[in-house]
Amino acid sequence: MYVFESLLIALSMYSKIPVPRVEWNEKNMKYAMCFFPVIGVVTGILEIAIGRVLLRAGAGSLLFAAAMTLLPVLVTGGIHIDGLMDTLDALGSYGGREKKLEILKDPHTGAFAVLGLCCYLLWSVAVWSEAAADMLPVIGCGYVTSRALSGLSVVTFKAARDSGLARTFQDGAGRKTVGIVMIIVLLMSIALSLRLDVRMGAASAAAGLLSFCYYKAVCYRQFGGITGDLAGYFLQICELAILTCTVLAGRLL
Repeated sequence: MYVFESLLIALSMYSKIPVPRVEWNEKNMKYAMCFFPVIGVVTGILEIAIGRVLLRAGAGSLLFAAAMTLLPVLVTGGIHIDGLMDTLDALGSYGGREKKLEILKDPHTGAFAVLGLCCYLLWSVAVWSEAAADMLPVIGCGYVTSRALSGLSVVTFKAARDSGLARTFQDGAGRKTVGIVMIIVLLMSIALSLRLDVRMGAASAAAGLLSFCYYKAVCYRQFGGITGDLAGYFLQICELAILTCTVLAGRLL
């Protein structure tokens, strides 16, 4: 029963998928992170299904691109975009480590966050406008890959603070089990994308892994560890990198 409750916690925390409410306790929190990639599976399936419907219906490239960009936001409720914006504000401050951590906790939105989000969405729409139907399955796998990497970071990276969402899941997580599950999911997602198309799958995997290396460097050098906002920042950057590299591989190679 507690495994099912762990699934419900993951869905309620990281998506807008309607699920029954359950009490958070040490037992069901322990493996909640194992189910984080499930949200990626849902998002990927919706992107593939709705994307194909739009393309077959003859939707224009702008309508298609806007719909594909907004769909993950609707599924997640924008929780990861919040992390992206907070992190962009912190990085744009060029302050010290403590200053950056304070900015992450600040509920106000700064100029760097707004500018960065506009650039992010504009680039996403631009890249999606170049996507074709045969690229959708590989891009869909990317939503699972990004969450597997994000979940892996939560249980393996050092926490920047003694409190916060990332720390909550670290304290409640069966770290070894969650780490193993994330690695298995990651390998399965990469294997599936390679099976679908070797070139695009390889580009997707490379984009995800390089994004992960960049993310770790930012966490440790700029913030001294991971936070919930940084995990959200990574997820958005990783998804955009996977989308970009997959489309480029499909178009240019």
